Amino acid sequence: MGLDTIISLEQVSIFQKHTMVLANVSFHIDKGEFVYLVGKTGSGKSSLMRTLYADVPLKHGKITIAGYDLSTIRRKEIPYLRRKLGIVFQDFQLLYDRNVNENLFFVMRATGWKNKNEMQDRAQEVLDKVGLATKGHKMPHELSGGEQQRVSIARALVNDPEVILADEPTGNLDPDTSEGIIRLLIDISKNGRAVLVATHDVLQINRNPSRTLRCENGDVNDSVAVNESTSS
Repeated sequence: MGLDTIISLEQVSIFQKHTMVLANVSFHIDKGEFVYLVGKTGSGKSSLMRTLYADVPLKHGKITIAGYDLSTIRRKEIPYLRRKLGIVFQDFQLLYDRNVNENLFFVMRATGWKNKNEMQDRAQEVLDKVGLATKGHKMPHELSGGEQQRVSIARALVNDPEVILADEPTGNLDPDTSEGIIRLLIDISKNGRAVLVATHDVLQINRNPSRTLRCENGDVNDSVAVNESTSS
């Protein structure tokens, strides 16, 4: 494990309720890496994502992510872990009764921001990054699906996280909009963050190829290992 490793799994088993779906999984992801996580429905990829952000407790093996050991993490530490993670969902999970800026302020207040001017500056900064510089006063229903997903990515960036976990971020979007979202996430990884994208979107993987972890038959296969073995 190198100095740049930000996500590390060693001999991890993942469960859906009481059924083991992945066994003895080991892989590392470094800062600045963009990685796809793929697999059929039921293959364990969503359960693996939920385990990474401590929504599902780790029962077997060792995971370290953003400096936290998930095998020993206490419940009261989970909010601090999540400040180091940006989480992006398929269904955006925006608050539809308030505008874009207020959606961002809601997350900031929940994670300890207090100064209104600093909050406004940070909101503008992350909206600039996702290409929505002029949309802060819009209500979510006034935005397209792709713009709503960009807001959810902006929300994931507000605390300058070390890791972005995106679970089917293009699942509700058309192919061209999806490509914009994937390219945005790739750009975010180039700033030194690790980005892990769980997806079914084969078209985007083909258009924007990158390291791919594949969940199948209770295992996770790594395209990097395959490529290294075939090139030597």
